[in-house]
Amino acid sequence: MTNFLATKAMFDLPEGKIYLDGNSLGAFPKAATKRMTQTLEQEWGELLITGWNKAGWMEQPTKIGDRIAKLIGAETGHVVMGDTLSIKVYQALASALEMRPDRKIILSDNGNFPTDLYMAEGLIHSLGLQHQLKTVDPTDVVNHITDDVAVVMLTQVDYRTGRLHDMKAITKQAHDAGALVIWDLAHSAGALPVHVAACNADFAVGCTYKYLNGGPGAPAFIYVAPRHADTVRPALSGWLGHAAPFAFDLNYTAGNGIERMRVGTPPILQLAALESALDVWDMADINDVRAKSIELTNRFIAGVEAACPMLALASPRDGKMRGSQVSFKFEHGYAAIQALIARGVIGDFRAPDIMRFGFTPLYIDENDVDRAIAIIADVMQNSLWNRDEYKTQSRVT
Repeated sequence: MTNFLATKAMFDLPEGKIYLDGNSLGAFPKAATKRMTQTLEQEWGELLITGWNKAGWMEQPTKIGDRIAKLIGAETGHVVMGDTLSIKVYQALASALEMRPDRKIILSDNGNFPTDLYMAEGLIHSLGLQHQLKTVDPTDVVNHITDDVAVVMLTQVDYRTGRLHDMKAITKQAHDAGALVIWDLAHSAGALPVHVAACNADFAVGCTYKYLNGGPGAPAFIYVAPRHADTVRPALSGWLGHAAPFAFDLNYTAGNGIERMRVGTPPILQLAALESALDVWDMADINDVRAKSIELTNRFIAGVEAACPMLALASPRDGKMRGSQVSFKFEHGYAAIQALIARGVIGDFRAPDIMRFGFTPLYIDENDVDRAIAIIADVMQNSLWNRDEYKTQSRVT
């Protein structure tokens, strides 16, 4: 059993704050300071460029990738770190489309995170091969998986509502139709058990700064199924994806397996911070985290609905059908969130009207939930959000 008191003690949480935004940026692991200082002073400072060999920097992307693999149900040696999630989406999609040259449809849903769709649109324009991005309602995806679809590209957990796609069922249906599948795990990894290998996923991508607590700008990851790993062609043929980067061959030869999905220089400082966060995950069982998440979110929904009838639940009511977040609709949601932040309850807003709250059981408990409910009730019942200072939108919402 996971000791959540012990995991909470591993995070540096500001006094008086209830942090319900770990689905956007995870909290700060206390050990990150020591780990990054070690990287700065003892590795970079003392070893200088020899750190690439002596400190094992060059191996970090696959070494840490194997730690991520355990959290997403992937095979060892098939996850690599680096770059941003947008880059990893582009890599996966470009490779998948090339594997289905006779098909032109990319199928996604209108609940997908916009950057995934933007990357698809940009790639379509660059290829100039008459590909089409088709977006449908999340509940209607299965009805559009036809034999002209090249790739089904979905985010497992809807970033606005928390609605959860059935990875296994959709992947099977896509394969039966001859399509490949890319899963974006940005709101899944660290939030719930994921089984990319057991579900037969072709590709998966994700970020590490949300539930994995790797810090702002923490690197993304990409998974390639073993059946594709040695044959898939990386569209972004970066130096470190080369079979022999230090041979300095002027012609590109893809590296072995997942190594070919590396692009540029690994972000060593960010990987150090992420490594300290993953040490906390070594104390936790993802199944316990999922059970606690459902318990906390159910408690939150019941309390908020009882006190705030003006808020409409936007997330699935059944905890098994949503990720580790709860969203409510409210016409003045942005102002309401700002009023809550001013009183120590940190959530976020997603246009046009979503008040979003993320639950990370590693550092959120029942007491936090009950305190948050009381503050939300006060803000909503007394219209404390209805002030000019809460209505001017900042660049980040």
